[in-house]
Amino acid sequence: MLELGKYSFGIGDRFAREGVNQLRALIEAEERFGVHFDPVWNKSNREHQIVGTEPAETRREADAAVAALGYTAPYFVDADHINLNNVDRFIEASDFFTIDVADYIGKSGSMEERFLPAIREAGRIYRHIEERKGAGNFVTEVSMDEVDEAQTPEELRYILKELAAENIPLQTIAPKFTGRFNKGVDYRGDLALFEKEFEQDLLVIEEAVKAYGLPGNLKLSIHSGSDKFSIYPIMGRLIRSHGAGIHVKTAGTTWLEEIIGLAVADPAALDLAKKIYVNALGRMEELTVPYATVIDIDPGQLPSPGEVAGWDADTFARTLRHNQADPLYNPSFRQLIHVSYKIAAEFGDEYYPALEKHTAVIGEQITANLCERHVKRLFSQE
Repeated sequence: MLELGKYSFGIGDRFAREGVNQLRALIEAEERFGVHFDPVWNKSNREHQIVGTEPAETRREADAAVAALGYTAPYFVDADHINLNNVDRFIEASDFFTIDVADYIGKSGSMEERFLPAIREAGRIYRHIEERKGAGNFVTEVSMDEVDEAQTPEELRYILKELAAENIPLQTIAPKFTGRFNKGVDYRGDLALFEKEFEQDLLVIEEAVKAYGLPGNLKLSIHSGSDKFSIYPIMGRLIRSHGAGIHVKTAGTTWLEEIIGLAVADPAALDLAKKIYVNALGRMEELTVPYATVIDIDPGQLPSPGEVAGWDADTFARTLRHNQADPLYNPSFRQLIHVSYKIAAEFGDEYYPALEKHTAVIGEQITANLCERHVKRLFSQE
């Protein structure tokens, strides 16, 4: 069976241009912190539709990055948040499938009434993929995180039991946790409650592997995991104490580092970054609707076009960069930029050449972001 390593990192990339920089960041993180993460390039159907790309481009990005850096360890390409309506476009390019059945979870009734329809749907999707890819030729994740209420330990135990009964060789599961996992900003919620839930889920998974014959490498997957800095030390401490693995999905954080890199690269690139923001401000409703459940933007905190026009590179970068100790950091500004990658795609004739021209500067931002703000918080003992 194709097997995902103990620790893995979902390195989402809106435009499939930063594969080398992302992989280099994980290589550097391993050298510095002594922890290996399997890289998993993930991109959802929604992102492909917004940008106008195909899953084959994600595969080419991953393969090219691996070849460029002479990387010899396992790596994966994730068909992120797929269902029966869109999975076929991912079959050839992907070897990791995140089966999203959150829409099939009921809001009331017994555990069976609430969760069994979702579990049966996961089985249908898994078997559909298996018929085309062949058993053992892909990694399976089941996602149930995009719902209103966190699953209890008893509910997660039931879910895992029934997924095992569906003969799904599950390697990661993404449950819902209490609190807000907004895109591109820190976790918002009760940290003590999150710690309790996370540890309970680790224990349930350990028990389910033994009781139901699920794969021994089954582990938790944290969706919208990018930039959830306050929970990283909690997760790191608990997975070490329990000897557990983890899969952390990061998506828009790389795109945000691209914008930061452009802002500090040269005046023309800074002007392009400003233009993307100003256009996003004028189309905020359109851009935020697809992400309404995972963003909290305060319009009163968004700088005006005139204000941004007067910013220098340092001001723009510090306002966007996720450094909560910096008085210029603006989470509403960051969240709007996070959902504005559609604007960058529309400026592709300017945007893509700018990425190529300034790849070294952008790479510095990506490396610092993934190593210092993410992996270090999980595994550094400092």
